[in-house]
Amino acid sequence: MSASTETPQSQLIQELVQYGDFLQLSRNQPTYFDIPLTFTLTNGTQVDIAAPGIISFTPLGFGDKDIVLSSGIHGNETAPIEMCEHYVRDIFRGELIVAHRLLFLFGNLPAMNKGSRFIEENLNRLFSGAHSQDVPEHAVNSERLRAKELEQAVADFYTCLPSQPSRQRLHYDLHTAIKPSKNDKFAVYPFRHGRPWNKQQLQFLLACGINTILLSGSATTTFSYYSSNQFSAEAFTVELGKVMPFGQNDMRQFAAADTMLRRLLSGQDLQLKPYEAGDFLIYQVNQVINKLADNFKLAFGDDEPNFSTFKQGDLLATEGDREYRCQQDGEAIVFPNANVALGQRAILTVIPTTI
Repeated sequence: MSASTETPQSQLIQELVQYGDFLQLSRNQPTYFDIPLTFTLTNGTQVDIAAPGIISFTPLGFGDKDIVLSSGIHGNETAPIEMCEHYVRDIFRGELIVAHRLLFLFGNLPAMNKGSRFIEENLNRLFSGAHSQDVPEHAVNSERLRAKELEQAVADFYTCLPSQPSRQRLHYDLHTAIKPSKNDKFAVYPFRHGRPWNKQQLQFLLACGINTILLSGSATTTFSYYSSNQFSAEAFTVELGKVMPFGQNDMRQFAAADTMLRRLLSGQDLQLKPYEAGDFLIYQVNQVINKLADNFKLAFGDDEPNFSTFKQGDLLATEGDREYRCQQDGEAIVFPNANVALGQRAILTVIPTTI
């Protein structure tokens, strides 16, 4: 009997095509992907694996969209991770045929394995070069290295084809919120430096079951802002429900988003309804309250939901003798978290607006 001529790389490709367990291998056997890997599926779709958790699919003809789906930027935000894991598996099995170039980014693999938000630093505060700034002793931690790697993956993906007006760049950075929310699904629209808000994208989000939009009013170090600012992508931070452990998400809550994303990836007609302002709850940022000292305390309970409203003068937080108060009636809180690192945002307040 002749010895097998299969190489470890060809065996890995067979395993991926048969089972589609790219994320599980990335989490449990990341060294499998230390060397970039390229191969083609039977339907002609090219697969490129650049590193653990970083995989792209290029169909024949390329489509007219370059789509980035990122998840797991915070390791305990599991529902979007599971959604994207299913998409990758279905593509390998031929159950989902992609019509456009598509990049999946599974962000913080060690934090996923630990079941934590991050290991040393909040990864979603390290983009647009922040990974190489500030505190020297943190310059080589896992989150900073990963932020740089994810930035490079996005840059390579968007720029490997010449920029053309006919091509659309999209980036949906999928998250779940730490706290419950009065609006359990919402999206943060990064600051656009004068570019108009894209109403068609809002219609797509509405079809995904997301009618609450928070318009960012300044540059940030989030992943979606990086893609929006650096590559003019239509990018969003999308919050889908609440943090849950792996395997405990009720995926029926995300059925509309799952359906629309599958339609988008496969090139089906999205069947979007006309834009109507009354379909949306749109907010703009009013206050960004950063934690400046260790004695920062919220003036409300930890279980206060996102988008809870307050009256003018209501106390929101204290920091020693300093008080942070609501500036107008109807001002709402988003992402309150007293446990952030010094200098980071502890509360965002928003007020209704229109576009």
